Amino acid sequence: MTETPEATADRADCIDSIGHERRVVKTICFVVATKDRPNDLRRMLDSLAKQTSPPALVILADSSAISVSFVVDEFRKRLNLQYLRHQPPSASGQRNAGIQAVPRDIDFVAFLDDDATLEPDALEKMLAFWATAPSDVGGATFNMVNHPAQAMQGVKRWPMVKALGLYTNQPGRVTRSGWQTMIGFVPKDLAVEWLPSGAVVWRAEILKTCRFDEFFEGYSYLEDLDFSYTLGRGWRLTAVAGARYNHYPSTLRHSRPLGFGKTEVRNRFYLVRKHGLSYSQCWLGLILRMGMTLCYGVVHFDRDALSRVCGNCLSMAAELKSLLARSNRAREKDEARDITAM
Repeated sequence: MTETPEATADRADCIDSIGHERRVVKTICFVVATKDRPNDLRRMLDSLAKQTSPPALVILADSSAISVSFVVDEFRKRLNLQYLRHQPPSASGQRNAGIQAVPRDIDFVAFLDDDATLEPDALEKMLAFWATAPSDVGGATFNMVNHPAQAMQGVKRWPMVKALGLYTNQPGRVTRSGWQTMIGFVPKDLAVEWLPSGAVVWRAEILKTCRFDEFFEGYSYLEDLDFSYTLGRGWRLTAVAGARYNHYPSTLRHSRPLGFGKTEVRNRFYLVRKHGLSYSQCWLGLILRMGMTLCYGVVHFDRDALSRVCGNCLSMAAELKSLLARSNRAREKDEARDITAM
């Protein structure tokens, strides 16, 4: 499968229009998308305020039902903050709004999840990396210290899974199936093919012409893979070992299991089509992933896992229905062309 014209155009806009000349590190601005997590947000902002090299600006894009501006006000004396109200809730949309508000003289733009915290010297270490980074490095992620163990790793290591191109043991890779491998904790700087948006830094020049694809609405699952994989075809991407952070997954989730089950299938198919990856391998990967979730749900009597499987099935059925409709339209066109040619 070849990538769509839209994906080609997006990559051209994001890469070809930008010169790769080296710049002196000056300033960094953080963009944070948040929704209904005042306590998590307070902890995250406190970690930014305690940085040995504080950021020049923090832009907060808030889609909470009740504004969290009161949390922002607590840090006005410790951080340079800009508060934006954004509706409807969408991680992609909120980040794009934040990008739009970044001052033109900023050198680097960072994205940080509201339930993450940087270690006190993390930003200092990240800026030290950029001070000597080659000019073709476009993005770099902080190093997650407390990366959780992945479920059913044994299945992902099956030789058949690797042989079918569904997954690989190498961290930070994107396979033909459209699946990405987690980066995890890295003991030394590592070149990768994609970057998660939970704690990442990009050259500001790149973001002058690039935005997150707002197809990934609401929970915005896989928006970071789409964004970084697009840029990774023209810029080098790196995980920086010394710049460490922690992620504390919030107890408040923004997607119900049934809805997430639908979203993970729908968004994966969209990603694969957009980037010209393997549609058939994507199907295999989704079926395997659903089987893993089903096994977990049955063994542990987990209703959320079973609801997620139901969501998977609903989106797969919708995909098959759409595929059949496209096939019928193509056949009708061929028949009409044959009749015309007679």
